[in-house]
Amino acid sequence: MDERLKRQLNFALEIDKEKNIFRQTHLSGHGRNENDAEHAWHMAVMAYLLREYANEEVDIAKVMLMCLIHDIVEIEAGDTYAYDAESLKTQKAREDAAKEKIYSLLPEDQKRELIALFDEFEAYETAEAKYAHAMDNLQPLILNNSNEGGDWKEHEVNAKQVYERQGKTKLGSERLFEVTDQIIRENIRKGNLRE
Repeated sequence: MDERLKRQLNFALEIDKEKNIFRQTHLSGHGRNENDAEHAWHMAVMAYLLREYANEEVDIAKVMLMCLIHDIVEIEAGDTYAYDAESLKTQKAREDAAKEKIYSLLPEDQKRELIALFDEFEAYETAEAKYAHAMDNLQPLILNNSNEGGDWKEHEVNAKQVYERQGKTKLGSERLFEVTDQIIRENIRKGNLRE
């Protein structure tokens, strides 16, 4: 086997570990905690299905790849819960170190390509990054909604915190933010989310 293929296969095996990184979000129907790989797959499918609601025309293949790779760094950095203020302070440093370590398994050209895509997602500037982030926000929201706000209750998350995170959805999709707003308001009304 040549060195390039060996490195690609080593990377493919390494990212299998993403299936072992569990998130705070539970699967629909009060299931177990979802893992990062399930989250990424779900986001990628949602991005494709909901692409007509993106604020701008997007390269959907690029968005889907962003969705699929955005949390690979968590194999090394661990999952950072969206509402954990302390962990959020060190998230970038942990993820930058993990990014270099994990993507260095690849041949140099693919390493550069995937790091550039990850960095584009993190920068939140392009239409693709904004839309991919809308999926990253919407996916756990619909799961939490399907579970009567159980994850919000468990972590004592309030509506202001959810609106701060979900407000960025508007940058990628005004229409999906309208749906997000309806879901949040309904959960406040039901008592699933504290005001």
